[in-house]
Amino acid sequence: MIYAGAVRLGILGPAQGDLHALARGAQHLLDEAHAEKVIYLSDDDALDRVVEGWARGLVGSDPSEGALFDRASRCSMASPDAIDAFVASERARQRLKVLVSLPQGQRTIEILDGRVVLFVFDKGTLDEEDIVAASLLVFGKSSAPLIKKVGTRVFLSPGPLGSEEGGAALLDDGGGGVRIEVMNARGVVTARDVIGPPQAAKMRIQGGSGG
Repeated sequence: MIYAGAVRLGILGPAQGDLHALARGAQHLLDEAHAEKVIYLSDDDALDRVVEGWARGLVGSDPSEGALFDRASRCSMASPDAIDAFVASERARQRLKVLVSLPQGQRTIEILDGRVVLFVFDKGTLDEEDIVAASLLVFGKSSAPLIKKVGTRVFLSPGPLGSEEGGAALLDDGGGGVRIEVMNARGVVTARDVIGPPQAAKMRIQGGSGG
């Protein structure tokens, strides 16, 4: 998918069964980091389960698009306040669509600052053609966060969720180039880098509780 204008793209590492950590990470990227889209880099359905739970909490036991008419029909005799609440809950449900998982066993591509960014769970499944085409290769299967430049390309992994060093990342092309920030469960940025203009910046690990 190609976006017009600046993009803030969130990334979540594998949850390893911890749905609460996954929910916290997704909420932080949406509400605090203001990501416009969040990609979950794993080979499980954990994010789908989190999103379904949130959707049920918003609109009821059947949050599917197919049931939208049935949900709306309940407002035919409702008060203005009840109708406003219905509209707000449906808007919140629609917002959940920005939370996406990788296609099972496959990969996805985004364009940031005119560069091809390839997302995959296991970088071992990539072939030479994949690597040649991409400027930034983002993968989920890793025991720790990683930002590594190899020639003109950058390999990035947020690391598993719940780790002190990472678990989530944000890509932002709003300032020219692509800014990378890796963050831990508390939202503390633990590593930064920039691809392209305004200037390349070396990865920086921050200690303590500072941002």
